[in-house]
Amino acid sequence: MHQAALLGGLIQDASHYGWEVAHPIPHNWQKMAEAVQNHVKSLNWGHRVQLHDRKVKYFNIKASFVNEHTVRGLTKAGKETLLSAEHIVIATGGRPKYPVHVDGALEYGITSDDIFWLKESPGKTLVVGASYVALECAGFLSGVGLDTTVMMRSIPLRGFDQQMASLVTEHMASHGIEFLQGCTPLRVGRLLDGRLQVTWQEHASGKEDSGTFDTVLWAIGRVPETRGLNLEKAGVRINPDSQKIVVNAKEATSIPHIYAIGDVVEGRPELTPTAIMAGKLLARRLFGGSSALMEYDSVPTTVFTPLEYGCVGLSEEEAITRHGQEHVEVYHSHYKPLEFTVPAREAAQCYIKMVCLREPPQLVLGLHFLGPNAGEVTQGFALGIKCGASYEQIRRTVGIHPTCAEEVPRLHISKRSGLDPTVTGC
Repeated sequence: MHQAALLGGLIQDASHYGWEVAHPIPHNWQKMAEAVQNHVKSLNWGHRVQLHDRKVKYFNIKASFVNEHTVRGLTKAGKETLLSAEHIVIATGGRPKYPVHVDGALEYGITSDDIFWLKESPGKTLVVGASYVALECAGFLSGVGLDTTVMMRSIPLRGFDQQMASLVTEHMASHGIEFLQGCTPLRVGRLLDGRLQVTWQEHASGKEDSGTFDTVLWAIGRVPETRGLNLEKAGVRINPDSQKIVVNAKEATSIPHIYAIGDVVEGRPELTPTAIMAGKLLARRLFGGSSALMEYDSVPTTVFTPLEYGCVGLSEEEAITRHGQEHVEVYHSHYKPLEFTVPAREAAQCYIKMVCLREPPQLVLGLHFLGPNAGEVTQGFALGIKCGASYEQIRRTVGIHPTCAEEVPRLHISKRSGLDPTVTGC
């Protein structure tokens, strides 16, 4: 869906490159949704086939613990199966949560899980939340031509570098997405014409306001799937506030032969690739004679907003908290992607910063990239940062021209200098 939105922007650019494209260009939601759903179904089938090929016995049942070595499974028809094992791995993940305090939230709203299965266009949409899920959904809805509003209680992209987060929302706002900042939803009701009326409160003034939408999408966070597992019968300890499972560096829970990986675990990044890697390493430790542990430092990720934000390592705030302002040097640059020049696209938010230790050899603590193909760019530099790259080593890396990624080794202006960080040439 993000790609569909990007293509919409590229079609707008095409005429500047000589392509005779007739306007207006309609978007067919049903066709896109069918393609997305078919892809997901094919992934699910592929996993089933792989399990079968590798002689993994698969039970499509809902599980809960009987004791520390036994799990009870129930089919939809209520048939019971008991399974005992020497080792047990919990990898149940999480689900989007609804705001229980908002009247009509469950009755009239949908979540990010639902948006991918809608057969009809959601129309004018209110996205409630400020996480990467919220901003990604708002971005692709707007990108396929839908009137989109984002309601944020506090700050965008909590846990990410806040300067970068501000640039992300600034870019979205400049491309037509409305932001209701410092607002909390109070109730949702259905009008006679079928549309939804949302009433919210503005934190600063305490006043109530309302608006009308076709769809309300809740993206206010996720909850771990632990409540139905009867973990107390196995003695598995959870954080009572988050309901997430507490594990050690070996992914073991409070019961040494019961493990947990992925989004269900306390203090782990909620990212699919980290869960996959943790699972592979756990399997190798249990059955392959390995002792290698999952490393959760410098995990790269990308937020797939209209202008993508890729990052690896520490944010500027985290670096300063850990090392002190006087020991941190930040190199930064505003730049213009080559592909933005011909269609005269605005590039005010295309920005890169590298967070380093100030003491030579200036170890790189974090890299933050806002621009096209951020995931591809970040993935490459992530290896260098994981291997302990210094600022000087990055500077000595030859850039590939003409790419956005070449702007990273060209970073030379520090925030401390106060100089204008705008790229003006070679």
